[in-house]
Amino acid sequence: MKLLLTADCIGGVWNYALELCAALQPLGVRVVLATLGRPLSPDQRVQLERLCHVTLCESAFRLEWMPDPWDGLARAGDWLLALERRFRPDVIHLNHLVHADLPWRAPVLSVGHSCVLSWWEAVHGQSAPREWDTYRRHVTGSLRASRCVVAPSHAMLNALERHYGPFRDSAVVHNARTARPFGSSHKKRLVLCAGRLWDEAKNIAALAAVAPRIDATIAVAGETASPHGSRIESSAVRLLGALDTGTLASWYAKAAVYALPARYEPFGLTALEAALSGCALVLGDIASLREVWGEAALYVSPDDHHGLHDALSRLLDDELLRARMGTRALERARQFTPAKLARQYMDLYRQVQCDLRCSTTP
Repeated sequence: MKLLLTADCIGGVWNYALELCAALQPLGVRVVLATLGRPLSPDQRVQLERLCHVTLCESAFRLEWMPDPWDGLARAGDWLLALERRFRPDVIHLNHLVHADLPWRAPVLSVGHSCVLSWWEAVHGQSAPREWDTYRRHVTGSLRASRCVVAPSHAMLNALERHYGPFRDSAVVHNARTARPFGSSHKKRLVLCAGRLWDEAKNIAALAAVAPRIDATIAVAGETASPHGSRIESSAVRLLGALDTGTLASWYAKAAVYALPARYEPFGLTALEAALSGCALVLGDIASLREVWGEAALYVSPDDHHGLHDALSRLLDDELLRARMGTRALERARQFTPAKLARQYMDLYRQVQCDLRCSTTP
């Protein structure tokens, strides 16, 4: 099978795409990886070198959530259709929310890793303003044209269906991370958070608010400058900046606690990486994170700074509780394997191929 797979180079979708590509290799799948959003970083290019079955086609077209993307996305659509004509894939797997309604030859599967409308509700407590109506229209048309819409959690799928549905078909496939880069070393009195720090949904402000009253270092890793031009700054927490995979893994390894008091997180790959590193988890009390982690984490309301302080302090001061929660998180994390991810997507690829054949048979 040959797959045309899109990915952006900015957030967790990149690591998701790499995991999927690697896990599909033993199943005989050749991948054409079409990247958008911005050029690859040197670290990302190194990560691709071991994937000999992947053909990289690189672009820097803006994504649908970026400022004024539509003219560029029209050109991106032409580029993607040209890639289909050139490589003749059996399935199109889109990891962004537009372009499924193009005149594709092959069947299209779209994955909604997040969306502006559900993000806006979670962060601002109200519906997105009218300036996002063009986004809403494009995303609705694309997702409804998809043979199947996939989400990384039931909570995210419910949000997509509420804002853009109904869909022809849908499925939930939890994300995955290989355990190999991650491991636990001697844990220090350290609380870590990672992700796109400029994203208000990550709620870094809550960690900054409690940091002066926590008897531990609180460090946050990730980009501080957004594509919109805004930048996060804080003297209350230690800002590590964007880290390559190996350096970030070393921080996970020594962190006693991983904190993500998120307002919005459709799955949470960084929490998975932290759990694979033996960290105890303190997470935002939202439906998606409870779905993924169950009893393997402590939860706090994103606005409950007192509760966040207490949860972090409990884990830092109680070694037995911290060890127990770290073990629970690790056991839970081991359920989200790349092999399982690849098997589930292979089933969906075969399903959308069958659906297309049935719909075109007289």
